[in-house]
Amino acid sequence: MKKKTIYEIKGLYRDTFRVTGYEFGEGKESLCIVGTMRGNEVQQLYCCSKLVKKLKQLEEEGRIIEGHKILVIPSCNPYSMNIQKRFWPIDNTDINRMFPGYDQGETTQRIAAGVFEAIKDYEYGIQFTSFYMPGNFIPHVRFMDEGFSDVETARLFGLPYIVKRVVRPYDTATLNYNWQVWDTKTYSLYSSTTASIDPRSAGQIVLSVLRFCSGLGFVKYHDSAIRTSEVIVDTDMINVQTAKSGIFESLVQAGDTVEEGTPLANIINSYDGEILETLYAPVTARVFFLHNEPLTYANTNVCKLIEIQ
Repeated sequence: MKKKTIYEIKGLYRDTFRVTGYEFGEGKESLCIVGTMRGNEVQQLYCCSKLVKKLKQLEEEGRIIEGHKILVIPSCNPYSMNIQKRFWPIDNTDINRMFPGYDQGETTQRIAAGVFEAIKDYEYGIQFTSFYMPGNFIPHVRFMDEGFSDVETARLFGLPYIVKRVVRPYDTATLNYNWQVWDTKTYSLYSSTTASIDPRSAGQIVLSVLRFCSGLGFVKYHDSAIRTSEVIVDTDMINVQTAKSGIFESLVQAGDTVEEGTPLANIINSYDGEILETLYAPVTARVFFLHNEPLTYANTNVCKLIEIQ
């Protein structure tokens, strides 16, 4: 294992800002895994730390296939991680909306440019990312339906769901999109949580990466279990939306199977405790995503369901 500085900015009054990477094997730039872009992505950082530990073990055992290089970057935003602020502390900008970056631009543009220059030539890319809305997920892999990524390669992760994501205008400034512009097959892995640690879900994500590496011939790792993945399109999910704002009381969990008419959550008046609204499952489905903050706004998608036919 080689520890290296991917990008740095000299600090005037405090320590230098550094993006650190861990390199395994030698040869072709085969796979790069990028962890946190945002300061609240604690689970994603945790997943990276577990993956670095496992790859170090595999390398010591001679199980990294000769001729392949794997790079893991646990965090691209350690400053925000230190103070648990989701976006860049100075101007509240999102590094993952700055790619491919600009080395003469604002700070987050420079960070994006520096990181991207170091990773743009890898054949495969994986990003441990989080959703723009707070909530818990069923662990899954996503890829954009335009570009070099494909369903059959995504199946190598062995996760329960593969989500094909319809490209939206703001995606053009993300790492995932720009990686594919530079001919990298890129996949996003979603764990169950973001701002809290879930060891079981982290274990699923680490194992999925090892299965992926094994399937592509990057590492020697045997997994005898047979796993199938259901392919869904993000626009086919059923959104359950609030009509009222208040305290959010969940009645189910991500991963639960619910029948039509099952209560999903209550919206409670924060002053008198009265239930303002109860959300119900419109169809028999599996809970794919569920809001996990104590408060919610009106007209907000707080639950995503996958209909069971």
